[in-house]
Amino acid sequence: MKCKFLLIFTILLTYYQIDAQSRSKGLEEKVQYLTEMTAKRPIISLNYNKFKEYVKSPVKDYAFIIMFTAMSPSRRCVICQHVYDEYNIVASSFRFAQTQNTKLFFGMVDFDEGSDVFQMLRLNTAPVIMHFPAKGKPKPADSMDFERAGIHAEAIAKWIQDRTDVQIRLFRPPNYSGALVTCTMVLLSIGFLYLRRNNLEFLQNKQMWAGFALFFCFTMVSGQMWNQIRGPPFYHRSKNGPVYINGSSHGQFVLESYLVAALNALVVLGMIFMIEAAGGVKNVEDSSRAPTEGKKRRFQAVVGLVLLCVFFSALLSVFRAKTQGYPYSFLFK
Repeated sequence: MKCKFLLIFTILLTYYQIDAQSRSKGLEEKVQYLTEMTAKRPIISLNYNKFKEYVKSPVKDYAFIIMFTAMSPSRRCVICQHVYDEYNIVASSFRFAQTQNTKLFFGMVDFDEGSDVFQMLRLNTAPVIMHFPAKGKPKPADSMDFERAGIHAEAIAKWIQDRTDVQIRLFRPPNYSGALVTCTMVLLSIGFLYLRRNNLEFLQNKQMWAGFALFFCFTMVSGQMWNQIRGPPFYHRSKNGPVYINGSSHGQFVLESYLVAALNALVVLGMIFMIEAAGGVKNVEDSSRAPTEGKKRRFQAVVGLVLLCVFFSALLSVFRAKTQGYPYSFLFK
């Protein structure tokens, strides 16, 4: 009896040793293949078979960051190329800074080449960036929220650090377009002032400076600074058509900021009409005002009131759409 037990134990032990060796050999081959592919390109292109073998396989001790996208022009993914450019900066920076790291790899699955992967993961939008840990299945936090975090390379690197504890130092290629535009504008301004050096009275024009101040205020209030920091998409394309207003109070679209700036401008225009109808800022009363001028001022007052009510109500409706439960709305529901 004891001999049979020892024989069975020896067979099982031998089987597990052979299985462990084969698993270890298979893992080494996978890591070697992924390392060689990363040496050629920072982002590994994956189809359905490669995804199952290198990402979904339980035999792995490395993590994967994968971008699911639709780069074909026929897919009409406006934001996919921009997100890919930022994602490529992160992957390239990681490859140059972490040449010996074999615990994290970057991949990409295009819809035209891996539609089966999209169906397997039940993905119906693009782009999506997901983290596949070395052990276990991805959790909801392993999908990057672009609306909350943004789509810039800095945001992607910070999200990767939160999920993997791997800090990536970004190496962004130099972009001289901004400096070139700034220098061109400065030179044009200097040239214009030089040509008008004998007639600089326009610099004392209060209306011009007031217009510049209003433009700056509308730009800041609409959230253009937030757009520069977070890099949101221009708009969102859903199954029911394009969406211009982000339903979350923590995000916005670029087109949405333009709409908010235009609504604020129209509200201010209505206020200006009403102030001018009342006699201007100084409110100078003139009893000898002509009847035609009185009709003009009444018309300005009516137009100003309509602009104020209609477009301020539209602003409240936009705010109500982003903040559920907000109780006020004048005209629009």
